[in-house]
Amino acid sequence: MWATAVGVARVRALETERENALFRDPLAQAFAAAGGLWPSSPPPGDEAAQRRRSAVSFSIVIRTKFLDDLLEQASAAGVRQVVLLGAGMDSRAFRMDWPEGTRVFEVDTAAPLEFKASVLCRERAVARCERITVAVDLRADWPGALAAAGHDPAVPTVWIAEGLLIYLPEDAVELLLARISARSAAGSRMGLTLGSRGVIERFGADAVPGSAASMWVSEMPDDPVGWLAGHGWEADSHTLRERAAAYGRPISSPPQREERPGGLISAVRR
Repeated sequence: MWATAVGVARVRALETERENALFRDPLAQAFAAAGGLWPSSPPPGDEAAQRRRSAVSFSIVIRTKFLDDLLEQASAAGVRQVVLLGAGMDSRAFRMDWPEGTRVFEVDTAAPLEFKASVLCRERAVARCERITVAVDLRADWPGALAAAGHDPAVPTVWIAEGLLIYLPEDAVELLLARISARSAAGSRMGLTLGSRGVIERFGADAVPGSAASMWVSEMPDDPVGWLAGHGWEADSHTLRERAAAYGRPISSPPQREERPGGLISAVRR
């Protein structure tokens, strides 16, 4: 599944080239090129598939900006521990301005971390914080591995699960959230992206086997704010449409249906 992370890097590389980019990710092109996704692969002949691909790319851009902002706000509030779950080709440790003393833990399986390390070495990339990689499967005892790497649950943490939960069955999502909550001191923050209701039906029904959409298995609860409150988090839910408009990238097409709570989630541990 980590090849999907290289695809995300390609989207971020394309955004970085825009004059009015919502963020700059200088390493994204290197990740995409090393993974065989640069220059861009030819577009499929299927116009519907192309529209779906564009929609997914747009959502990646908006969620990246959303989580960048959340991390900046957490840093401004004094949080100095960051945990990126399923980190993939995330380069925030290298591209964001971190306050002194910030520690960024990147949790993922060994294969993507090794691929990433090879690219970072070739690019001579230097992290702007203390960067700690934790090679562990999220289906295993990742909390133990994170603790062994030096994570301190007694002080606030900002947790990021970007483009991750949609690949996990509901019981695994619940377990992940329970584990996060058990290691989150008061004042911790969390940024999640959740599959919006109906997204699997719209994108996964005719997805190519092995593609990202073919592996999507879970959507967000009907009431994500209430769901997170049950785990001890005070959450806000945002739709892609409202965040895109706020960032100056309004979606021109009207909503297909009455828009439900959105899949971009920011939360604070009380």
